[in-house]
Amino acid sequence: MTLTYEEKLFLLLLLLNFLVAVIYLLAGIFIVVPVTARKKKDEEEMLRDNRRAYLLRFFVMILCPVIGPLFFLVSYLLYLTIFRFQVNLEDVTFSKDRVRTQQKADEDRERNVIPVEEAIAVNDKKSLRMAMMNIIRGEMDDSLASIALALDAEDSESAHYAASVLSSKLNEFRMNVQKLYGQFKEETEEQTDCEEMLLDYMNSVLRQNIFTELEQNRFVKIMDEVAEAFYKKNASRITEQQYESLCLRLLEIQDFENSEKWCQRLSAQYPEQLSSYTCKLKLYFTTKDRTAFFQTLDALKKSDVVINRETLEMVRIFG
Repeated sequence: MTLTYEEKLFLLLLLLNFLVAVIYLLAGIFIVVPVTARKKKDEEEMLRDNRRAYLLRFFVMILCPVIGPLFFLVSYLLYLTIFRFQVNLEDVTFSKDRVRTQQKADEDRERNVIPVEEAIAVNDKKSLRMAMMNIIRGEMDDSLASIALALDAEDSESAHYAASVLSSKLNEFRMNVQKLYGQFKEETEEQTDCEEMLLDYMNSVLRQNIFTELEQNRFVKIMDEVAEAFYKKNASRITEQQYESLCLRLLEIQDFENSEKWCQRLSAQYPEQLSSYTCKLKLYFTTKDRTAFFQTLDALKKSDVVINRETLEMVRIFG
């Protein structure tokens, strides 16, 4: 039986494909795998896994003539030319401090949570205790005012727990202020680190108005003293937020003279910021200085400062 040219060519391709597959299998099992395994710690496991991989590729080449060998050849060339280069990670840093773990919300718990104020108003012991636990489980420094509300609750357990937590946090605040204030007194004329830390730290607690009137006044006076020293040392380092917080804390204790002084300094250093207007508006409204109030309001309306919703409402009422 005579074979046609096409049949001879087909058989030749099959033979060549078989030879390539056999050479690939033998070279991989007896040359490549042992050399690679010597560089690894677990030599026995490496030999077994890699030999199995070469055997599987051998069967692919036999079952898929021409296409199989070409696929592995192209894959190897791509590996050599593109994927083999190591990525330069010199400028990449991995810090655990910047990792945020996304936790699934506890919908059942959140659905049953009501504010502390409402729980006290309706005398709901279960809801009040749940609200207290949620506050304490989170960051408490910004929730001290809510904890203080629970002191007046009829539920003795919630009131006792709130008193314990609040007493601990306030004592911690007093000790930290005393420590930083002592360091502030020992600073040189060029150092301002303690002033910056004191202003931000004290404001975060004092703005919640949880101290007695006498103690609140004393701490605000310390803020004023620290800020004055900061201003004389390096006024350019005082931020807009620090100016604003000092103006408002002084206004709350009705120290109108010093509050106005810091309002003027805020306006001089940050004239194009909304807080330079709102602080003065709150001051003049409290002191019932109609002339200064409406002059500031007119200046705000004529300025290019972006107005927030609260200030816009004030402009609509008085403008």
